[in-house]
This record gives sequence, C-alpha cells and structure tokens, in this order.
Amino acid sequence: MILHHVAIRTADIMRSIEFYQLLGFTVKERFTAGYTLACWLEGFGGRLELMQIPEPKPAPDAFYDEHYVGYYHLSFDITNEEISLPIWLQQLEDKFIQASEENPAVFSPLKILLPPQQQMIVDRIYEVAFVSDIDSIPIEIIRKINN
Repeated sequence: MILHHVAIRTADIMRSIEFYQLLGFTVKERFTAGYTLACWLEGFGGRLELMQIPEPKPAPDAFYDEHYVGYYHLSFDITNEEISLPIWLQQLEDKFIQASEENPAVFSPLKILLPPQQQMIVDRIYEVAFVSDIDSIPIEIIRKINN
C-alpha cells in the first residue's frame, strides 16, 4: 500500500492553486468532483488534491489550539535542497512578497506560524518551520542537519 494523495478543501481553488504553485507544485489535472471544482497537484514527491467548497466555513485552528484533534499539518522535507531552512524560507517569503505586490488580489505575503528552529527528533537534529496556506492549513518545512 502507498499513499496516493492528500485532499485539501479550499474556499478559493484558484488562489489555492496559485499558492501551491508558488510553493513548488505543478497542476497535473483539473476536473469536477460532483458539484465542485478540483485539481491534482504534484510536487515534493507527492500529490495534493484541491477541492473548492461552495459555502466554506472557517476550519478549527489546528496550529494554535492545543486541544484540537484531527489532521494537523502537511510536512515537506527540503534536506536534498542543500540550503539551510532559514535561507530557503527567506527565499520563499521573498517570492510571496513579490507575488503579492504584483497581484494583490491573488497573493498575500507568506504567513509564518513558527520561524525556523532546531529540534531533536529521536537521535537526529532537524531545522523546522511552519507556514500557513491561504486557508490557514499549517505546513511544516523540515530539513535534517545531521545523521
């Protein structure tokens, strides 16, 4: 068994597509899923499905609510990028600032939930940061810095 995809419900599929493309994903297919617009995106070795919700309601705050139970975040590993997480995140933040200046109707500056910091996970040290997508879904960016 292998993971096929992660599905994300979004209030505005076009803005969400633009966000994930700027993050590094590529649209592979656009389609309808029942009554709504949807698409497949590929990147970071995985696949996302975006689905637009016609009457969206705000999602619970998975990042800041310590009592929240359920899916928590997406996580992308940039270890193979051969660049530190702080530099990678600054470059991403710069791309979002430029995009928001050029097209403020679609983009806003990248929301950083947790700036880069080191974290010990089992016997390895990682650089870890969290950002938010346009629907406030937490996204973890992680980079292993030792074996």
